[in-house]
Parts: sequence; structure tokens; C-alpha cells
Amino acid sequence: MDLLEYQAKELFRHICIPVLPSQKIDHPREIKSLEIPYPVVLKSQVPTGGRARAGGIKFVENTIDAIAAAQTIFRLPIMGEYPEVLLAEARYNVQQELYLAVALDYSLRRPVLLGSPKGGIDLDLVMKHLQQVIVEQEFSSFYARRLAMKMGLQGNLIQSVSAIIEKMFDLFLEKDLDLVEINPLGVSPSGELMALDGKITVNDAALARHPDLLVLAEKVNLHSNGNKGKSNGFWGLDGNIGVICNGSGLAMATLDLLYQTGGKPFGCINLGENRLPEDRSCSFSTFLQKSLEIACHQNGIKVLLINIMDGLDSCQEIADVIVSFTQNDAGGYPHFVVRLVGSNLEAAKERLAAVGITLLEQLDEAVARAVSLAKPMGKRPSSN
Repeated sequence: MDLLEYQAKELFRHICIPVLPSQKIDHPREIKSLEIPYPVVLKSQVPTGGRARAGGIKFVENTIDAIAAAQTIFRLPIMGEYPEVLLAEARYNVQQELYLAVALDYSLRRPVLLGSPKGGIDLDLVMKHLQQVIVEQEFSSFYARRLAMKMGLQGNLIQSVSAIIEKMFDLFLEKDLDLVEINPLGVSPSGELMALDGKITVNDAALARHPDLLVLAEKVNLHSNGNKGKSNGFWGLDGNIGVICNGSGLAMATLDLLYQTGGKPFGCINLGENRLPEDRSCSFSTFLQKSLEIACHQNGIKVLLINIMDGLDSCQEIADVIVSFTQNDAGGYPHFVVRLVGSNLEAAKERLAAVGITLLEQLDEAVARAVSLAKPMGKRPSSN
């Protein structure tokens, strides 16, 4: 489960990661009592990516403009999510933007430090320069410094960024998190660092050990109660491409790339998070089967893009579930576009090829294929 930005920054503040003065806004009228001096930035608080491109982040210079901007943002859905809360934050003079993350890699079963000297909303640029360091033994400052060096940082930035990475890892470990991300980490002309945005993914299985996170999780659920389709992970957007992924970062990257390529998503099921209470004890394969049933019986879906990075389940097992579904589903199914990364990939390719489904290894190729098939000339196949 993803926390909202203002909640992530509360945890950052607690562990002394620098964040800007900010104020939570529950209604546009609260702008009149804003305690932060102008200029300020208003940010939609939704647990999805793509806020800046969608118009959910606005810079304002005075109260009149701020009220108008707040009214617009509250009425703006971002990937089907309407904000119940906005974050008003001081504006920051940025000379450079970096990307930092601490993530739990399920395939390696170890924490991984991620960093890029290019941060911000251009994910392609972030990924092009992304560096990683696997935490193979007990964590020490050596790992943080190694990542800073691999990012090409120089001078005082090596030490200051390393210190931020260490605090991120402390938070990651203390709260049993799946992801701690800062994008961007702003660097001022004087070299001061500031977490300008933050994302935290909570491990649902660890919530019982952390009552403070449980309170935050309840607030996120409260904010999301009005969003249609939330129970099964689909948002009911106006597009015709369904997405099934395993992991919040992977889902966000896939949806962003779909939009950039001219595609229109119907919605997304995140196999790592969107489980109903009755699904918690079922295996990954069983939940994938249920997700396929949900997705393929949505009237608006013409293409289903499946993008899964192998964790504990091999690509062959995932392919077996997909093939079994196509052979047993009596109601027909959309075009399938499958991208898998992990073990037993060649066996998975052969298994899918036997039913006419091509397995692609590159995400950009898979997205391009999905967008192409979703155009009006695409035809819905019949089940075998």
C-alpha cells in the first residue's frame, strides 16, 4: 500500500530527512488561513503517479490564484483517483534534481539502493542513468557512499547524499517497508538538499507491528472510499487497455509509458497490493488467475497488457496460468500482450507461443504492441 506524499514526509521529518514547510489542505477555503508565505506549490494527494503531467501540481503566487488552483485540483481525477487532501508547500530554488530509493527486491530477497543523477518527472531519463547497489550484508555507510560514487556525484555532495541514503535505509528497516523513494531530491545552488517529493510503500504484512503506519493506512483507505473500482484494482477510466503488474513502481512506469506512447489505460491491477481480504492467503498464481478473470470480463478492455517481473514465481508458472485461462475461458478474452522478466523465460516463451501469444522482454516493445492492438482496427479474438 502506498502512503500519500504528506504522510511520507511526516515520516521523513521524524527521521530528519529535510523537507519543506508544508500544510495539509482539506478544503479550498483553508487556503485563506495558509501559514506558508507565497509563492507556494499545491499538490494533489493521490496514491498514483503522473500528477504533474495531469495538472495536479500547480505553482501559485497569491491567495486568489491559490483558491482557484485548489478548486481545480480537488475536481481533477488522476488515473481515476480524486484527492481528498492537498499539500501546500513552500517553493524551493533547485539547481539539480536527483533520484534516490531503497527498495526490497523480491527476486534477490535483499534490499537494493537505487540512485540517479537525473531526477524528476522524466522517468526515461531517470532510468537511463539509474545505478544500483545491492545490500548483501549488514548495512553500513559503505553502501550509501558506493551508490553516491556510482551516481557520479562529486565533492560535498558525496557525503551529504550518502547521509540521506543512510536515513532512508534506517526508515526502511525500522518500519519494515517495501519502498522508500525521494524523487526529486532537490539540490540548491548552495548545495543544500531537500526531499521535494516522497513515496513510501508499506508492507501490508508488517502493519500489525507498526500501529503508527496502521493509522496512516486507515487514512489512505478513507481517502480512497469514493473511488470506483478500487476493490478489484480497476479504476474504470475511459481507455481500452487493461494492465496487470506486480509492484507499484512497475505499474506506475507501465502506465506512464502507455500515456507517452498514445495509449489510453482502462485501469490497472497491482498483484502486489490489490488483494481483497479473502485473497490474502491464496498463492500468487491463484491471485493472477482471479485478476485475469476480473480484467477480461470488463466490457471496456480491448487489450490486456501483462507486465510481471519474476519474484518467487517463475516465468513458466506465470505463463501456465495465462495459457490455462485462455483455454478455459468460455466468454472470449481481449488481445494479450505479455512482458515477463525472470527465470525460465525461454520455457515461458514456448508455452505462450503454443496458444499464439508472443512474450516480449522489453517494456517499450510491449507497450507499443498494446497501443497498436488497441486501435480501432484491432479485433477481439474468440476463445479456443
